[in-house]
Amino acid sequence: MPSDPLLKAAITHWGPRFVANGVVLTDFEEVTGSISSYNEWCGAWSARAAHHEQLGRDALAKKHFLTASECLQRAGVYYHFASFLFVHDQAQMKAAHKKQIECRQEALPHLRPPGERVEIPYQGKTLAGILRKPAWAEKPPIVVMAVGLDSTKEEGDAYEAPFLARGMATLIFEGPGQGEAQYDFAIRGDYEVPVKAVIDFVEKRSDLDARRVGMWGVSLGGYYAPRAAAFDKRIKACIALGGPFNWGAAWDGLPELTREAFRVRSHCKSQEEARENAATLSLEGVAQNITCPLFIVNGRLDRIVPAADAERLAREAKGRSS
Repeated sequence: MPSDPLLKAAITHWGPRFVANGVVLTDFEEVTGSISSYNEWCGAWSARAAHHEQLGRDALAKKHFLTASECLQRAGVYYHFASFLFVHDQAQMKAAHKKQIECRQEALPHLRPPGERVEIPYQGKTLAGILRKPAWAEKPPIVVMAVGLDSTKEEGDAYEAPFLARGMATLIFEGPGQGEAQYDFAIRGDYEVPVKAVIDFVEKRSDLDARRVGMWGVSLGGYYAPRAAAFDKRIKACIALGGPFNWGAAWDGLPELTREAFRVRSHCKSQEEARENAATLSLEGVAQNITCPLFIVNGRLDRIVPAADAERLAREAKGRSS
């Protein structure tokens, strides 16, 4: 195990997540074993991502489209994990982020089912998302998917698959402080505002059943999803995966990399200012307004979000919860 505490924390905390979301275990072991400092993280992961990207582009040239989509999807995930909390070096982070968007976009037409990049009008600009629809469903219900503090739409393939297989469309998007939107919009606690823009967009699509909208969120998105469901009754069901009840209350126990990423993506100048913004991400006085069916998922040994947060959400929500 490396002596650099940041690198040690990254390896300890992130291995299972990386593998679950598309990183080959041997790649994780080789890349993390090849570096001794967290400052090398982005470059090492970007180099391994470039290997998979080249495999994908070679497959595209040979018209091996399924192989190409798999390799380019994987490359996008690797570039994402290169950049996702590397906020102390903006030049490296932005370069890797740009590549992750590019690789996922190249993969979209060849995925099964294919994906479509969408841009959702929001406060004079746009929020980026990826829409996928089951090939055999004419006008499917849709699951709007909220990512977390350090996840993006390029990481969502494993999360989208169960819904697509069951006849539901998926729209994974990046709100304020996330992915492409992190540069224009700061993290905000009242996430029902961007979600309203997303559902308004869904209602304008003739190929989606806007009467059957579900909401899903992971990590900090596990706060955003129930928060939106409390205010927007167009959401007919909600899944909250590993989300905090009150992010400010969790602040002191957060890893250093997480707190700094939150500060940067909150557009705050100091950790104290970031702490104040964290306190606005709360379901206090809000959870009781959730009336739709709510499925809450949390790990008993979660390092960041205690199971007590999930249990409190289940107690306070008024809809049927499990």
